[in-house]
Amino acid sequence: MKDSQLRKGALELIVLALLSSQPSYGGQLRQRLYDEVGQEISEGTLYPLLARLKKANRLDTHWEESPSGPPRKVYALNDAGLHHLRTLTHDWQQLNKAVDTALKGH
Repeated sequence: MKDSQLRKGALELIVLALLSSQPSYGGQLRQRLYDEVGQEISEGTLYPLLARLKKANRLDTHWEESPSGPPRKVYALNDAGLHHLRTLTHDWQQLNKAVDTALKGH
């Protein structure tokens, strides 16, 4: 598995986790990714992910007025997204446990 594939898989989990605690518009979410988890994500990576999650009915969106500029599309986790987050979290924890176990011998 390439590093980029591993990162892409983890990014979905991170985005869902961040949106579970606070709905955010795209630019705000990019900033939260950097500030809260130390991940710098390009718009070309983030917006297609958000579109896929929306299409999979895991996110709801609404428009919010901006104090400086055009309205912003705000992304929020819905019930299906919360369920998906819980499933991914469980899967991640199991994978993490397996990797940690395998690496203990090295």
